[in-house]
Amino acid sequence: MADSIRESVKEILSPTVNISSDLSPEFVDRLLLFLAGVGVSTPIPDHCDTKGFFSDVVSATLKPLSVSAGHVSCLLTVKPVVTNFYATLHGGALAAAAEAISIACARTVVAEDKELFLGEQSMSYLSSAPQNAEVIADGKVVRSGRNLTVVAVDFKLKKTQKLVYTARSTFYNMPVAKL
Repeated sequence: MADSIRESVKEILSPTVNISSDLSPEFVDRLLLFLAGVGVSTPIPDHCDTKGFFSDVVSATLKPLSVSAGHVSCLLTVKPVVTNFYATLHGGALAAAAEAISIACARTVVAEDKELFLGEQSMSYLSSAPQNAEVIADGKVVRSGRNLTVVAVDFKLKKTQKLVYTARSTFYNMPVAKL
Protein backbone atom coordinates (compact mmCIF):
# COMPACT_ATOMS: atom_id res chain seq x y z
CA MET A 1 0.00 0.00 0.00
CA ALA A 2 2.80 2.46 0.89
CA ASP A 3 4.15 2.14 -2.67
CA SER A 4 0.95 3.64 -4.10
CA ILE A 5 1.07 6.78 -1.91
CA ARG A 6 1.81 10.07 -3.65
CA GLU A 7 5.24 11.51 -3.07
CA SER A 8 3.68 14.83 -2.02
CA VAL A 9 2.09 13.27 1.08
CA LYS A 10 4.73 10.68 2.00
CA GLU A 11 6.56 13.31 4.08
CA ILE A 12 3.70 13.52 6.62
CA LEU A 13 3.83 9.79 7.36
CA SER A 14 5.59 8.24 10.31
CA PRO A 15 8.50 6.00 9.23
CA THR A 16 6.64 3.09 10.84
CA VAL A 17 3.23 3.84 9.33
CA ASN A 18 0.86 0.88 9.09
CA ILE A 19 -1.97 1.34 6.57
CA SER A 20 -4.64 -1.35 6.59
CA SER A 21 -5.04 -3.35 3.40
CA ASP A 22 -8.82 -3.16 4.02
CA LEU A 23 -8.77 0.45 2.81
CA SER A 24 -8.77 1.26 -0.88
CA PRO A 25 -5.73 3.13 -2.23
CA GLU A 26 -8.08 5.89 -3.44
CA PHE A 27 -9.51 6.38 0.05
CA VAL A 28 -6.05 6.43 1.63
CA ASP A 29 -4.90 8.96 -0.97
CA ARG A 30 -7.85 11.29 -0.25
CA LEU A 31 -7.37 10.95 3.50
CA LEU A 32 -3.66 11.72 3.34
CA LEU A 33 -4.27 14.70 1.05
CA PHE A 34 -6.81 16.02 3.57
CA LEU A 35 -4.37 15.57 6.46
CA ALA A 36 -1.61 17.32 4.51
CA GLY A 37 -4.04 20.12 3.64
CA VAL A 38 -4.89 20.83 7.28
CA GLY A 39 -1.22 20.96 8.20
CA VAL A 40 -0.59 17.58 9.82
CA SER A 41 3.16 17.11 10.40
CA THR A 42 3.94 20.75 9.58
CA PRO A 43 7.11 21.66 11.51
CA ILE A 44 6.68 24.02 14.46
CA PRO A 45 8.52 27.30 13.77
CA ASP A 46 11.49 27.86 16.10
CA HIS A 47 10.00 31.03 17.63
CA CYS A 48 6.90 29.05 18.62
CA ASP A 49 8.75 26.04 20.04
CA THR A 50 9.20 27.49 23.53
CA LYS A 51 7.87 26.62 26.98
CA GLY A 52 4.51 28.26 27.64
CA PHE A 53 3.98 29.48 24.07
CA PHE A 54 0.53 27.90 23.68
CA SER A 55 -0.58 29.08 27.14
CA ASP A 56 0.49 32.62 26.25
CA VAL A 57 -1.46 32.49 22.98
CA VAL A 58 -4.63 31.27 24.69
CA SER A 59 -4.26 33.73 27.59
CA ALA A 60 -4.00 36.60 25.11
CA THR A 61 -7.51 35.81 23.86
CA LEU A 62 -9.10 36.12 27.33
CA LYS A 63 -10.11 39.28 29.21
CA PRO A 64 -11.74 39.01 32.66
CA LEU A 65 -15.21 40.59 32.89
CA SER A 66 -16.20 39.71 36.45
CA VAL A 67 -14.88 37.73 39.39
CA SER A 68 -16.76 36.75 42.54
CA ALA A 69 -16.88 33.76 44.88
CA GLY A 70 -17.69 30.73 42.73
CA HIS A 71 -18.00 32.72 39.51
CA VAL A 72 -15.61 33.98 36.81
CA SER A 73 -16.71 35.53 33.53
CA CYS A 74 -14.34 36.34 30.65
CA LEU A 75 -14.48 37.71 27.13
CA LEU A 76 -12.81 35.35 24.65
CA THR A 77 -11.89 36.94 21.31
CA VAL A 78 -11.49 34.42 18.47
CA LYS A 79 -8.21 35.72 17.05
CA PRO A 80 -6.78 34.14 13.88
CA VAL A 81 -4.03 32.42 15.88
CA VAL A 82 -6.62 30.23 17.69
CA THR A 83 -8.71 29.28 14.66
CA ASN A 84 -8.74 25.98 12.82
CA PHE A 85 -8.77 25.02 9.14
CA TYR A 86 -12.41 26.15 8.94
CA ALA A 87 -11.72 29.65 10.40
CA THR A 88 -13.59 28.89 13.62
CA LEU A 89 -12.34 28.56 17.19
CA HIS A 90 -10.01 25.56 17.43
CA GLY A 91 -11.23 22.87 19.84
CA GLY A 92 -7.86 22.62 21.57
CA ALA A 93 -7.72 26.37 22.16
CA LEU A 94 -11.28 26.24 23.51
CA ALA A 95 -10.36 23.42 25.91
CA ALA A 96 -7.30 25.36 27.11
CA ALA A 97 -9.44 28.48 27.68
CA ALA A 98 -12.04 26.39 29.54
CA GLU A 99 -9.31 24.94 31.74
CA ALA A 100 -7.91 28.40 32.58
CA ILE A 101 -11.36 29.81 33.41
CA SER A 102 -12.24 26.71 35.45
CA ILE A 103 -9.04 26.94 37.49
CA ALA A 104 -9.67 30.63 38.17
CA CYS A 105 -13.25 29.87 39.17
CA ALA A 106 -12.24 27.00 41.47
CA ARG A 107 -9.55 29.17 43.07
CA THR A 108 -12.27 31.56 44.27
CA VAL A 109 -13.63 28.88 46.63
CA VAL A 110 -10.77 26.43 47.33
CA ALA A 111 -8.41 27.30 50.20
CA GLU A 112 -5.01 28.65 49.20
CA ASP A 113 -3.26 25.83 51.07
CA LYS A 114 -4.68 23.29 48.60
CA GLU A 115 -3.40 22.49 45.13
CA LEU A 116 -5.86 21.91 42.30
CA PHE A 117 -5.35 18.88 40.09
CA LEU A 118 -7.51 18.66 36.96
CA GLY A 119 -8.89 15.14 37.04
CA GLU A 120 -11.42 15.34 34.23
CA GLN A 121 -12.67 17.81 31.64
CA SER A 122 -15.48 17.33 29.16
CA MET A 123 -16.39 19.60 26.27
CA SER A 124 -19.55 19.87 24.21
CA TYR A 125 -19.15 21.54 20.84
CA LEU A 126 -22.71 22.65 20.06
CA SER A 127 -21.93 25.11 17.27
CA SER A 128 -18.94 27.21 16.25
CA ALA A 129 -17.52 30.64 16.91
CA PRO A 130 -16.15 32.28 13.75
CA GLN A 131 -12.88 34.15 13.53
CA ASN A 132 -13.01 37.60 15.19
CA ALA A 133 -16.19 36.72 17.12
CA GLU A 134 -16.46 37.68 20.76
CA VAL A 135 -17.56 34.92 23.11
CA ILE A 136 -18.70 35.35 26.71
CA ALA A 137 -17.32 32.54 28.87
CA ASP A 138 -19.27 32.22 32.10
CA GLY A 139 -17.77 29.87 34.70
CA LYS A 140 -19.60 28.74 37.84
CA VAL A 141 -18.70 26.38 40.64
CA VAL A 142 -21.29 23.60 40.55
CA ARG A 143 -20.06 21.81 43.65
CA SER A 144 -17.13 22.24 45.99
CA GLY A 145 -16.29 19.96 48.87
CA ARG A 146 -13.29 18.91 50.89
CA ASN A 147 -11.75 16.82 48.10
CA LEU A 148 -13.49 17.79 44.84
CA THR A 149 -14.54 20.93 43.02
CA VAL A 150 -16.69 20.85 39.87
CA VAL A 151 -16.89 23.86 37.56
CA ALA A 152 -19.17 24.40 34.54
CA VAL A 153 -18.36 26.96 31.84
CA ASP A 154 -20.87 28.12 29.21
CA PHE A 155 -19.59 29.85 26.08
CA LYS A 156 -22.08 32.14 24.31
CA LEU A 157 -21.61 34.38 21.29
CA LYS A 158 -21.68 37.95 22.61
CA LYS A 159 -23.64 39.24 19.62
CA THR A 160 -26.52 36.73 19.72
CA GLN A 161 -26.23 35.03 23.15
CA LYS A 162 -26.25 31.68 21.30
CA LEU A 163 -24.74 28.88 23.40
CA VAL A 164 -21.89 27.44 21.30
CA TYR A 165 -19.80 25.38 23.74
CA THR A 166 -20.02 23.99 27.26
CA ALA A 167 -17.29 22.62 29.49
CA ARG A 168 -17.31 20.78 32.79
CA SER A 169 -14.15 20.33 34.84
CA THR A 170 -13.56 18.23 37.95
CA PHE A 171 -10.66 19.18 40.20
CA TYR A 172 -9.13 17.23 43.06
CA ASN A 173 -8.31 19.52 45.99
CA MET A 174 -4.97 18.29 47.32
CA PRO A 175 -3.04 19.54 50.35
CA VAL A 176 0.27 21.13 49.37
CA ALA A 177 3.14 18.77 50.20
CA LYS A 178 5.36 19.99 53.02
CA LEU A 179 8.93 18.80 52.61
